[in-house]
Amino acid sequence: MKVYRGDTSASETTLNGERDASTVIETSGLTKVYGRVAALKALDLEVKENSIFGFLGPNGAGKTTAMKLLLGLVHPTAGSGTVFGKDIVTENFEIRRRVGYLAQDPRYYGHMTARETLRFAARFFYSGPEPAVERRVEDSLALVGLSDRADRKIRGFSGGERQRLGLAQAQINDPELLILDEPAASLDPMGRRDVLEIMERLRDERETTIFYSTHILSDVQRVSDSVAILRDGHLLAQAPINELLTIGGPVYELTVQGGSENALEKTRTRVRSQSWVSSLEESSNLAGEKVWLVRTADESASEDLLRLVLESQDTKVLGFGRKKQSLEEVFFDLVEKGEEVEV
Repeated sequence: MKVYRGDTSASETTLNGERDASTVIETSGLTKVYGRVAALKALDLEVKENSIFGFLGPNGAGKTTAMKLLLGLVHPTAGSGTVFGKDIVTENFEIRRRVGYLAQDPRYYGHMTARETLRFAARFFYSGPEPAVERRVEDSLALVGLSDRADRKIRGFSGGERQRLGLAQAQINDPELLILDEPAASLDPMGRRDVLEIMERLRDERETTIFYSTHILSDVQRVSDSVAILRDGHLLAQAPINELLTIGGPVYELTVQGGSENALEKTRTRVRSQSWVSSLEESSNLAGEKVWLVRTADESASEDLLRLVLESQDTKVLGFGRKKQSLEEVFFDLVEKGEEVEV
């Protein structure tokens, strides 16, 4: 059996013989304009090998347009892009042999079974004895948990089963890169969990790079290595997810109690006046206690902050700790401001 795989010469090797992660996707000023509408504006993107990369943004942000450009389904108005170091316009055929793609709304022939569908798709990539092709089909069915439903007609499949079949079909050619447009859309929590687990297995067991779009931010935070956020075709931020969650500096949460409102106000003023404090937001919890969210510009400011508040004898600290930002908080903050951020 033969599968068309590209060479791996783009991977770099360190002095001790270990392979560094190479760049699988890279774009420079990639732009697509339809009439007077700029669907994508000067996108500079970099996706590393063997990673799960979350591509985020509101509806109309340009995510699907970017994916179509990478796949050669549309041509750019300006800028350039490469996949595996190959040009997305002039070398698109070579790229597509090494890529798997799942559309947002995959369509199938309802009268065919899952096995027949994968067998049909496999023949576009493999040649050789029939048993070898069947082994590949069986492996793909097992990967997505459809072995026991392999011979059912697709017209009777649930939404989750169709998404699983879509993932199986997308990776039937053992691709080095999977491009998935909303792979967990419209699925219930168990269906989403299954899709995420399949993505993690593909990355960890088959060393596949996964580039996917979604609106489910909690899923992205769970499985993604890196994230890019778009709005109105413009890239707002791109970074490893752990770095993205620290945008704006660390945030500390203090639960405080004062002898009087005047005493609390004096402590608030002292905290806000520090050069290393970016902001202080106050709210009340269910017990009526004051909760301060203090954003600092310095990772090492926690001791200084706590000491500063405790210096006031009229203010008691009932709770103190660093608040971990969620991807949802970072996403809404960036999209609402609409400003590009260096991470």
